[in-house]
Amino acid sequence: MSVDWVGYGYAALIASGGVIGYVKAGSVPSLAAGLLFGGLAGLGAYQISNDPNNVWVSLATSGALTGIMGKRFYGSRKLMPAGLIAGASLLMVGKIGVSLLQKPQES
Repeated sequence: MSVDWVGYGYAALIASGGVIGYVKAGSVPSLAAGLLFGGLAGLGAYQISNDPNNVWVSLATSGALTGIMGKRFYGSRKLMPAGLIAGASLLMVGKIGVSLLQKPQES
C-alpha cells in the first residue's frame, strides 16, 4: 500500500489557497470553497492510498476545479490564484488518467 503524497499535497494546496484568500481579501466564499474542495481532494487521496483503483472522488474533484478555475483564468488572465489551481488540477487529472491507463482494472 503506497501513500498518495501528490494527492495530499494537492489537497493542502487547495485548502491553503482558500485560507489565504480569506486572510488577504476577507473572502468567505474562497474559504468555504477552498476547505470544501481541499477536503474532497484529501478524501480522494486517502481513498487512493487505500485502494489505487478508487480514483473517482479525486478525479471528480480535480476535474471540477480544472473547469471552474480554468474558466476563471481564461477570463482574468491572472496566474494567481486561478491559473495556479487550474494548472495543478489539470496535472492531477493527468496523473490519475495515466495511473488508470497503466494498470488493468479489476472487476
